[in-house]
Amino acid sequence: MTLVSAHRCLTSEDIESAIALGADYVEIDVQRTADGSLVLHHDPVDVPSLALLRYDEALGLIAGRARVHLDLKFHGHEVEAVALAVERLGTDHMLVTTGHDDGVRSVRDWADASGHHLMVGLSLGRGVPGFALWQLLKVRTSEIWPEVRYGHARANVAVAHHWLARIRVARFARRHRLPLLVWTVDTPRSLAYWMRPGRAWMVTTNEPALALRLRADRI
Repeated sequence: MTLVSAHRCLTSEDIESAIALGADYVEIDVQRTADGSLVLHHDPVDVPSLALLRYDEALGLIAGRARVHLDLKFHGHEVEAVALAVERLGTDHMLVTTGHDDGVRSVRDWADASGHHLMVGLSLGRGVPGFALWQLLKVRTSEIWPEVRYGHARANVAVAHHWLARIRVARFARRHRLPLLVWTVDTPRSLAYWMRPGRAWMVTTNEPALALRLRADRI
C-alpha cells in the first residue's frame, strides 16, 4: 500500500485538515530564523514572524494523532530540530528529509549514537536558482546517479522529484532496497501512476484526498 504525505502543512488549519482527512503523514516545512527559532515556512525567514506557526506548537498538534514528515529547509543544526521531534513523537511516527547531504549524515550519525532507528532521506530534484549551466548539469548528474551522494550521506530513504524517480531513482531505490518517497505528485494522471502498488513507498502531494481515493479504489 502506497502511503500518502499531505504536502506543505504550514498552519494549524492545514495540519488539522490533513489529520481529519486521514493522510498517513503530515508534511511540515521547517525553517530556522536568524535568532535560532524554528518555525513552519517554505522559504527562508530572516526575522521571526508572529504570523508563523512555531515548530514546537506544530509538533504538539501532531503528537499522538498522526505521523510527521519533517522537511528541513535549513542547513546546520538539523539534529536540534530532529531531537525535539523524537522527544515529542518518537521515531516510529517520523520521517526526516532534507536536500543537504551533510545534514542527512549528521542526523543519521546522531540517531545511531542515540540508539534510534530513524528514517532519513536525501531529497533529490530541488531547485537550484542562480546556478551556472555547468553547475546545474553537475547537480542533476549527481541526482540521476546518486550512489556516491547516498553513500556519503547514509540516507536510508530514497527521496526524489517525480520526474527524477521515473528517469532512474526508482530503479536505484529498488536495487538498493530503499523505500522510495516521490514528490510532489499532484495531477490525476501522475497520482494514478505513482499510487499503483509497488511503485513507491510514499507519495507527497497537495491533493491528498485524491491520492487516498485512488488508493481506496485499488484495495
